[in-house]
Amino acid sequence: MGEVSSKPVTELLKSWRQGDSTALEKLLPLVYNELRRIAARQLRRERPNHTLQPTALVHEVYLKLVGQHRIEWQNRAQFYGVAAQLIRRILVDHVRNRRTVKRGGGALTLTLDDAVSEPARQDIDLVKLDDALLSLATKDEQQSRVVEMRFFGGLSIEETAEVLGISPSTVKRDWAAAKAWLYRDMSTRISS
Repeated sequence: MGEVSSKPVTELLKSWRQGDSTALEKLLPLVYNELRRIAARQLRRERPNHTLQPTALVHEVYLKLVGQHRIEWQNRAQFYGVAAQLIRRILVDHVRNRRTVKRGGGALTLTLDDAVSEPARQDIDLVKLDDALLSLATKDEQQSRVVEMRFFGGLSIEETAEVLGISPSTVKRDWAAAKAWLYRDMSTRISS
């Protein structure tokens, strides 16, 4: 997850949790580049003329993070896990809002690369992916979170394990099972 040491980030998160309002201001410069890298990675998967830019996406994530007072911040990995959830929500909401304006025309897609498709690449509708992840969460919430952390947050196997409090081998198993399940579910959603 980048070059910034986790110690200052973790200390600032804990200070923020304890009510130090300046901690969030000090935190942003430390995490900004990583959040921008994650945002850029997600937006590269979108159509070329996407109206959201990485900087705007990071700013939206930051504004939503400011409102997260009830989270018991533990460490840097957890922070990026929450950021992954927020990125997912922002992107899906953006697609849904755009579809509402266009009345369903011009479906926005992204390439899931190896995250969902197995041997062949497939363009997958972000809203359908979100629906599939919500469905997966009712069957196995942990697998859904693994996909969210890995795909939307760009977290490694080890970082995902740290965020979820499970072993890296469990993340690998859940990642493989979730990809297979999503591949089947997305194939059904695409054809329907």
